[in-house]
Amino acid sequence: MGAEYSSMDSTVGKSQARRRIATLAWPLILSNITVPLLGLVDTAVVGHLPDSRYLGGVTLGATLFSFLFWGFGFLRMGTTGLTAQAHGAEDIAAMLRLLGQGLMLALAIGLILIAIHPFVIPFGLGLFDGSAAVTAEADTYARVRIASAPAVLANYVLIGWFLGRGYSWVTLLLMAINNLANIVLDLFFVLGLGMTTAGVALASVIADYLTLAVGLSLAVFAWRHWHWQRVSGVFGELAGYRRLLSVNFALFIRTLCLLFAFAFFHSQGARMGDTTLAANAVLLQFVLLASYALDGFAHATESLVGQRIGAADERGFRHAVRAAVEWSLITAVILSLGFAVGGEVLIALLTGLPAVREMAAEFLPWMIAMPILAVGSYLLDGIFIGATRTRAMRDTMILSVVVFYLPVWWMTQSWQNHGLWLAFVSFTVARSVLLGGIFYREWRERRWF
Repeated sequence: MGAEYSSMDSTVGKSQARRRIATLAWPLILSNITVPLLGLVDTAVVGHLPDSRYLGGVTLGATLFSFLFWGFGFLRMGTTGLTAQAHGAEDIAAMLRLLGQGLMLALAIGLILIAIHPFVIPFGLGLFDGSAAVTAEADTYARVRIASAPAVLANYVLIGWFLGRGYSWVTLLLMAINNLANIVLDLFFVLGLGMTTAGVALASVIADYLTLAVGLSLAVFAWRHWHWQRVSGVFGELAGYRRLLSVNFALFIRTLCLLFAFAFFHSQGARMGDTTLAANAVLLQFVLLASYALDGFAHATESLVGQRIGAADERGFRHAVRAAVEWSLITAVILSLGFAVGGEVLIALLTGLPAVREMAAEFLPWMIAMPILAVGSYLLDGIFIGATRTRAMRDTMILSVVVFYLPVWWMTQSWQNHGLWLAFVSFTVARSVLLGGIFYREWRERRWF
């Protein structure tokens, strides 16, 4: 496995890399598409309750946990890159050790979140500035939902571990189990037992632990396949965690910067009025749709690049990168053309408010350009995660926010929402240019190995 490219000529290697990227990507794209389905079901179930405060409470609570858990997404990304390299090197002991260390780290963080939730939840909900009734329901949701923290974070590790080994179908399976269980339990607790906000939260908690049980079972099956190979360095030996923590801490800082960028965008849009805020929310669905496809190829790139680096296969690495570039560019062009042709139809599907439709249509050109302008940031993230060059990701993200995003916004405030979108696009392009410069330098000087 470590030399799967080495015995092939250049042409066959390139075609195999193209097929491998596509094979890894499609389950990831499908799993991404399942994410909004749960939100739709939650909305439909709670939206039929007699008081709107339940829907508002679930919405605020779910948003809080989206940001909270997303902040620890490094557990998925860091695990993928390190596992892919161990897989490429055919180091089974290292793969098992990484899984154990990742799960221990997830458990520790999850338990800390549970311990400090009496302080975190009121603070987080206070940032949303909801009504007293809605905030009370959100608090009820959050105090139940926090119990799933260890499971959610452990699932990040498991998904990253399987993806690093090239089993992207496991991501699709685990996401499908989680969403299906969540939907069924939503209906049972809310419509069957008459529960409200707490029922929706409890459904999520049970679904997260069910998903964890399935993921752990698959991991144990892999371990059995390796004849129960001994795992060392999981308990104790703190030095063994050093690389994992180093990689993950850089990703954590990078994620905080990304969260700040989106939060700042939302807050500045809200200052321009409800119509602008609503129009931007509609337009961000275009960004989300693009991310489903582009992230799929980026995550596939993480796995394949990490494996080739672990195998010390420079030619295979170059084939993988070129294949990922081709697939990503083709996808970005298709998305842009799709937004150009059907953008106004999609806006009409997302909102029936004439004023919001009109404003969203005015800013549609930004969305048409976005996939092509943003494709580099997705793809390069995948390459750098696979190579575990996370410090470069952290540094370029900080520079993109401080040197480009905020200054561009400051200088274009008179342009109102166009200035805000220009700042956001500048931030995205800056990420691509800065990280791309580092990539090109390392590529030209053959320093990726």
